[in-house]
This record gives sequence, structure tokens and C-alpha cells, in this order.
Amino acid sequence: MKKIVALLLSAAMVMSLAACGSKTQAPAASTPAPAASAPAASAAAESGPQAPASPYTIQICGATSGGTYFLIANGLCQLLNDTMPEWFNASAQSTGGTPDNIRLMQEGETDFAFGQAGVVKTALDGTGAFEGETFDNISSVTYMYPNVMQIAVSNKSGIENFTDIKGKTFGAGASGSATELNTRDMFAACGMTYDDAKLEYTSESQSVELMKNGQAQAANLIAAIGAASVTELYSTGDYHLISFTDEQLDAICALSDAYYPYTIPAGTYANQDEDIHTFAVANYIFCRSDLEEEVVYQFVKCMYENLSSVEEIHSIIKGNVALENVTNGMTAPMHPGAEKYFKEVGAI
Repeated sequence: MKKIVALLLSAAMVMSLAACGSKTQAPAASTPAPAASAPAASAAAESGPQAPASPYTIQICGATSGGTYFLIANGLCQLLNDTMPEWFNASAQSTGGTPDNIRLMQEGETDFAFGQAGVVKTALDGTGAFEGETFDNISSVTYMYPNVMQIAVSNKSGIENFTDIKGKTFGAGASGSATELNTRDMFAACGMTYDDAKLEYTSESQSVELMKNGQAQAANLIAAIGAASVTELYSTGDYHLISFTDEQLDAICALSDAYYPYTIPAGTYANQDEDIHTFAVANYIFCRSDLEEEVVYQFVKCMYENLSSVEEIHSIIKGNVALENVTNGMTAPMHPGAEKYFKEVGAI
């Protein structure tokens, strides 16, 4: 009998220990997995839009190689590739300038492009050099800097007023380029036609060479203030810039909303002793209207969140590319992706 009782007590102890063992293991086995993954899910939600499976391959068109448009386009491509490689694989392309860039965007052959706001307006209106053509695939991204009309003349030419160019050889800009279209407007506003002068359809650098060789007496060197071409001519002491009269400027600005008076302060260039009264037109980055909103949003965000790096690309950027200036001289509707970013930061 004692043996039976002992066996029963032993069995009861084993069962009790087994029960206790199952109770200590149960909490560990039932620990919910979501508790561990919740912070990760929160971080993912806060990280914003996810990069695409492969980077967007984009092209940014400037103008002639070595010009301001191209130099900035190339610098922006490097910035995008260096800071957002998961988003962008960008490359810069040299072109004949704004008219070429407008047509490339319209045809879907480039994504982003630099251009003069005034020329883009002419294209959108289907007037002037774009008469009979339709453009509906161009949107503004952001203002960049003013393109200033700088009419350089030889000191020996006797040219002191734009109308004095009559009978002289004049570097008008590459045929069909934005520079040449601006030259047409100058002639028209000053009561002249191309028949009044001998026109050379040359690039900026070619115009400078013609003047230095005595083959041209004047040229339209439209560019950002501090342009190398104008600096080079002024440094010789043999050339200067001329001013437009108030009447001429009124007539020029009446031709397009994109034109506005601009004064180049004395001392901007070596040997420049007087203010130069001229006019300017806004330079913009444009894009295809049919680009995905996220592509343009990320492009603009990269630019403005790395503004110090953008300013290192070219001296003209500092003080011009700024959130308070993004719509200066805008002539084409802003792309929704750019608009989204600028609204988020309170710029518009």
C-alpha cells in the first residue's frame, strides 16, 4: 500500500512540473511579431516616395557647348547623379539653343531644357519664327537668371546708338537661335530691318573673333552679367557696350511680356565707366509637360535642397536661383511636379 501511495505522489509531482513548464514557455511562444516590425513600418511611412526600380534616364539640353546654358545643364546632371543616383541617370546635351530645345521637348526627344522665356512664349503663341507650328508639350520648371542684351561695339566704329549700326557689319547670333530672334526684335523696335546692316549669323565666340579681327563692328552678346566674351572685349580697352534710349526700350518691351529694362551698373566690367541701359529676358529650365509629376518634383527638390552646390556650378546662379524668384518672367504654365514642391515650401 505504501508503494502505491508513493507511486501516486511521484506521478502527481511529474504532472505538476510539466504543467509549470508549459506555463513559463507560453508567453515566449505567443509574443506577437507585429510589435517588433511596427517601428520599421513607421520609418517606411515617413521616408516619403520610394525610388523607382531603376533610375530615371533623363536628358537636359543646354545650348552650344561651353555656353552658360550647357555649363549649368552639365553641372545639374552631375549633382543629380551624385546626390540621387537611385532616382536619376542624367546627361547634358548641347544644341543650337532655345528654338531647338523647344522642338526637342515638343517631339518628346528630351526631358528638360534651358530656354529664354520670351522665345518660348512666341512658340506657344505660334507667332514669329514659329508661325504655323503648334507647341503644347512645354512647361516651366523654375526661373534661373536674366539673359541681358549686351551690344558690344568697337571704339573705332563710331556707334553710340543702336541705329548707328546701319551700314555696319553686325554679329546677330546663330541663324534661328534665341540670340538672333532677339536681334530681330531690336531691329524692329528701333525702326530698322536686316537690310539696314550686314548680318553675320555667328555664335557668341565667333562674333567676338570677328570683332577682334576687324570683320565686324558690333555684335549682340546676350548673356549673363560678367560673361567671359564681354569681359574679354572690355579688358582690351578697344570695345564698349552701348545703351538703348528710353523710347527704344519702351518699344522693345512692348513686343513681349518677357522683356524688361535692365541696367548694367558702371564698373561691372573693367573700363566700363558708365551705366548701360539695356533690357533682359528671363532664362528658365523647362520640361516636357507629359513628364511624370514625381520626376519633376524630385528634380526641383534636389536643386533647391542642394542650393549651395548648385551655386558652385556658375557664378550667375547665386542671388538669382532662389525660392522667391521661381516665377520671375514666367511665360509657360508651371509643371505640376514643380508646383507641388514650391507649394510645399511656401514659394508660391
